[in-house]
Amino acid sequence: MMGLLAGQALATEVSEIRIDWATYNPVSLLLKKEGLLEREFAKDGIAVRWVQSAGSNKALEFLNAGSIDFGSTAGAAALIAKVNGNPIKSIYVYSRPEWTALVTGKDSKINSVTDLKGKSVAVTRGTDPHIFLVRALADAGLKDGDVKFVLLQHADGRLALTRGDVDAWAGLDPIMAAAEVEDGAKLFYRKPENNSWGVLNTTESFAKDHPDLVRRVLSVYETARKQAIADPQVLKATLIEVTKLPDAVISKQLERTDLSTSRIGDAQRDTILKAGLALQQAGVLPADADLAKVTGALIDPSFSDALVQ
Repeated sequence: MMGLLAGQALATEVSEIRIDWATYNPVSLLLKKEGLLEREFAKDGIAVRWVQSAGSNKALEFLNAGSIDFGSTAGAAALIAKVNGNPIKSIYVYSRPEWTALVTGKDSKINSVTDLKGKSVAVTRGTDPHIFLVRALADAGLKDGDVKFVLLQHADGRLALTRGDVDAWAGLDPIMAAAEVEDGAKLFYRKPENNSWGVLNTTESFAKDHPDLVRRVLSVYETARKQAIADPQVLKATLIEVTKLPDAVISKQLERTDLSTSRIGDAQRDTILKAGLALQQAGVLPADADLAKVTGALIDPSFSDALVQ
């Protein structure tokens, strides 16, 4: 009884749940628009504050700073953050996307990764596109030093490519889809299996102190995910409204986004660990890091396993 009362006391200490939304996480946009979390927590007097994440790197910065309780990232980006001491847990899958590829302008002569030697590439450090680029270079026998990384947030990367300020860009949807549709940009290197899962993260302290709130947030997330699958037109309309991007762009993004999985577990652990080992081999992660151990500590299936699907 004392444990239950303590848990209730901790719940009442929370006056606000801070959660991100991101254009690369379509479920978050539907969740926000429908006000589902607000309805769930109104009876507890708990407010919901939405914060936009412009990329995995920003969501991870916010989590590390304690300015949000839940953040949307790529799984491999979360692993890098965990290796670097960010105290997070990945607790839910919001999508299995092919959201990144290597992109160049419509008139470019670049046709393969090896063509990038001596060229400049726009990339957002600490995100799936960055990880994807590093792995692509390694697979092609190139090192980071063989290309010039131009560090920009995703939207600025597209702009730099369009202006001709860089030779290529490690893109991210829906901005990448917009570059395809509106600029005639070409996706010259694609490898869907090297896109890591879209995962929702919380901090270790929030998961420990407020497990019931975490379960309730994920239950509401699950409602939004099922709505997104049941009514794709509403999902598409929501993305168009928020991003101000045309139908053709959002359709392309959603074609590359699989929303059928929400439980996190072995499949995600395997994909994320493979990405980590590739990054370790490329020298991005420390050679002495025990990536299997860190990935095991990152992935917490206990909350999503409780969801009824």
